[in-house]
Amino acid sequence: MQQRPLSRTGREVSAIGLGTWQLGADWGDVSEDDARAVLAASAEAGVTLFDTADVYGDGRSEQIIGAFLKSRDADDITVATKMGRREDQVPENYVMEHFRGWLDRSRRLLDTETLDLVQLHCPPSAVIDDDATWEALDQLVSEGVIAAYGASVETMDQALSALTRPNLTNLQIIFNPFRLKPLDEVLPLAAEKNVAVFARVPLASGLLSGKYSRSTTFAENDHRSYNRNGEAFDKGETFSGVPFDEGVAAADELKASLPEGVTLPAATLAWIASREGVTSVIPGARSVSQATANAQAAELLEGGFDLDAFDALVRDVYDRRLRAEIHPQW
Repeated sequence: MQQRPLSRTGREVSAIGLGTWQLGADWGDVSEDDARAVLAASAEAGVTLFDTADVYGDGRSEQIIGAFLKSRDADDITVATKMGRREDQVPENYVMEHFRGWLDRSRRLLDTETLDLVQLHCPPSAVIDDDATWEALDQLVSEGVIAAYGASVETMDQALSALTRPNLTNLQIIFNPFRLKPLDEVLPLAAEKNVAVFARVPLASGLLSGKYSRSTTFAENDHRSYNRNGEAFDKGETFSGVPFDEGVAAADELKASLPEGVTLPAATLAWIASREGVTSVIPGARSVSQATANAQAAELLEGGFDLDAFDALVRDVYDRRLRAEIHPQW
């Protein structure tokens, strides 16, 4: 597993990380034993980045991670959590008083004095544009509450605004074969400024697993059922905002191009990780088999798979099927 610098922190994180939204049980039920097994399998495969948030399962994900890390020698694992969605997402809630309360809760659940990396969790643009936001985060670093900070964003404009901040450690953004807009400006600027990029929703909520058909259904408590049109939060978080039937067709086209023995998820994760400016890809996993397969995608970065040919196909499928609808958004 490749390990890559986490900006200027002196830490390194794996090219393939682990997103833990699923462990909060917002993707259907995941038992605590299964969640711990996913963490263990990922760590065994060389994953050194666990990405979580204080709202994943109302803290369940953080608590499970905290207990897991206490049970093993885990100095090499970086936990990136997020804050800002425990209250209404309005600018007046993004103040130091709330930051302290949210972070104290995360420190308790993760059982640590200093949080490795805290990211603003898709806040309103006004919060990202406000100097006071970043001054508060700098203060929390100076106090040892957090070691570093970053931002998870929805739009390219938000990303470009965050990248003007001199102490920004990382930027988390949706980037996958169905969402190519970060290639235009965001990834080049992040690389120029030595800001780590975490590519989230890399498999487009499972569309890029290559396992779905138009008749696939999901549990009622799975956001892929209740948020297809943005009913609960930004629709781009579900299937990357791509209409389900069109996403299935596009995934099938990509899958048909692959050589024997290479799966669509592995090809997708390796392609994302190979793009200049990307530090880590953070797919989720609900089972040991998924976690292991995701981590093994890093092997494709070492050769044996024509990433340039896959890149050309990704861009062609995007241009023909998705660009007109997806590119103007976010």
